[in-house]
Amino acid sequence: MIADNKVCDLLVIGGGINGCGIARDAVGRGLTVTLAEMNDLASATSSASTKLFHGGLRYLEYFEFRLVREALIERETLLRAMPHISWPMRFVLPYHADMRFEGDTPTSKLLSFVMPWMKGRRPAWLIRLGLFMYDTLGGRQILPSTSTVDLTSGPEGAPLNDKFRKAYEYSDCWIEDSRLVALNARDAALRGATVLTRTKVVSADAADGIWTVTLQDTDTGAIRTIRARMVVNAGGPWVGDILRQQIRSNSQDGVRLVRGSHIVTRRLFDHEKCYFFQGTDGRIMFAIPYETDFTLIGTTDQEHPDASVKPVCTPEEQQYMIDFVNGYLKEPISTDDVVWTYSGVRPLYDDGASSATAATRDYTLKLDDSAGAPALNIFGGKITTYRRLAESALDKIGQRLEVKRGPWTAGVAMPGGDFPVGNVAKLIADLMAKYPFLDERWAKRLIRAYGTDAKQMLNGATTLAHLGQDFGGTLTATEVDWLMEHEFACTAEDVLWRRSKLGLRQTDAAALDVYMAAARAKKKDIA
Repeated sequence: MIADNKVCDLLVIGGGINGCGIARDAVGRGLTVTLAEMNDLASATSSASTKLFHGGLRYLEYFEFRLVREALIERETLLRAMPHISWPMRFVLPYHADMRFEGDTPTSKLLSFVMPWMKGRRPAWLIRLGLFMYDTLGGRQILPSTSTVDLTSGPEGAPLNDKFRKAYEYSDCWIEDSRLVALNARDAALRGATVLTRTKVVSADAADGIWTVTLQDTDTGAIRTIRARMVVNAGGPWVGDILRQQIRSNSQDGVRLVRGSHIVTRRLFDHEKCYFFQGTDGRIMFAIPYETDFTLIGTTDQEHPDASVKPVCTPEEQQYMIDFVNGYLKEPISTDDVVWTYSGVRPLYDDGASSATAATRDYTLKLDDSAGAPALNIFGGKITTYRRLAESALDKIGQRLEVKRGPWTAGVAMPGGDFPVGNVAKLIADLMAKYPFLDERWAKRLIRAYGTDAKQMLNGATTLAHLGQDFGGTLTATEVDWLMEHEFACTAEDVLWRRSKLGLRQTDAAALDVYMAAARAKKKDIA
C-alpha cells in the first residue's frame, strides 16, 4: 500500500460533468484537488445525455422558472467558452389544432381548472406564451428568437405528416457531452489538479476533521491512501451508495434513479434543424441531426431500480420512441432503421414526486459533517447548469475550507475553445490549408473536437503517412496518442464512444485496443 501523508484540500469522487466541473473550479481558486473516478471519465450519465445545452422548455410547465432561467443564461456563457464542441441549433415544434395531451403538470391542472373546456389541449397561445418566456427569461444576446414556420413550403415540413402545416421555431444549443467532461478534467489537470481515472474509492474514514481515503487501481488492484480536508461526493448514480457505504454518513437524503434511453437511426431529414415532438402522454421527444449521417431520437423517463445494473435501452423503450416519432413522420421508421442505442441514469434528488417525469431536474447540494469531517453530496443537476452547480458547490465548500479566490469560470475558454463563436468555418479552412491531405469532412471533425488545438494535435505532419497507424474512420495513431496523453483515454471504448463517436464508423477497435495497451505498457516501463 502506498500512503500519501500530504493533506489535499479536496477529494472529488466521480469523474462525470459535476465532479470534473467542481474540480476545475476549485483548483482555479487555489485549492489542492484530487479527483478519483472508478471507470473512465464520463463513463455513465455524462456521456448518455441528449447532447443539448438547453433551458428545458418543458420544465416551464412544472413552474421551474429558476432552473430554466439559470439554464438559459448559461447557454450563451458556455457557448462562448467552447464554440468547438457547442454550437447553436434551431428547434422546430410542429403544431396542429387537434393535438391532444394527457399529463399532470401544474400548467395542465391550472388550465383544466380555469378553462375546463381546454382539458387535454395545449392551445397555440399557450405554446407561444411559453416560447416568449423562453426567449426572454435568459436575456439572449447571440441566439435568435422564436419565429413561425410554414411547413407547407421549405425543408422543415418535408419529412412530416401533411396534417402539420404550421410550426414554431426556437433556439437552443448542441453540446458534445463526454468531450465537455474530458476538457474540464484536462483543464483542471493543467491548473494543478490530480486526476485519477480507473481509481475506485474503497473507503473513507474521518479522524480529527481529516479524511483518510483508500483508493484502488481497478486495472492493477494496487491500493493507496490519500488524506483530504473535505470530500465531494459527485458519484452520479452511485451518490447514495457512496453516502452510505464509503463515507458512512448518517444523512437521510436520497436519490431517485431515472433512466433515459435514446436511439440513433439513419439520417431522417436533409436539413440541420431539430424537431421537438409533443406526445399524447405529456412527454416530448427530440429528433436531432447527429454525426452527419444519423438522427438522434430521445429520450424516455423510466425508474431505474439499482445503480449497479447497467442501463440499456429496452425493446419496449425503443418501440415507444419509434411509435412516438412515427406519429409525426411522413415515412414511418422501424427497428431496422436503428443503428445504435444508449441509455443513462439520471441521479435526481428524491423530492417525492409522483412520477419520474415530474421529478425535479434542479440540483441539490447537501453539506454533511456527521462522519467526523466535512462532505458535500451532489444530487441531480443537468449538463447545461454544471458550471453554476460548481460555483454553488464552491460556496458550500467555502463554509468549511478557506477559499482564497472568487468565481472565475464564466467566460474562460475551455482548451481549444479560444476563438469567436461563428469562426468554425474559418478554422476548418485554415486547417485544410496547413494540412492539405485532410478533406473537408475530416477537418470539420477535428475542429469540432479540438478547436484551436487541432493544429497542435496534428504535430506538424506533412503527409498522411506521418499520422501513423490508420484505425479507420479518419482515426490515426497521432490522434490516439493525443487522447492518451492529454485526455486520459486508456482503451478503444474510451476513444470510439466517449472522446468521439467514431464507433459509428468503420473502425478497427481490436487493433486500436492492441495499440493502446502497448502504449500504456511502454509508459509504465519508462516510469
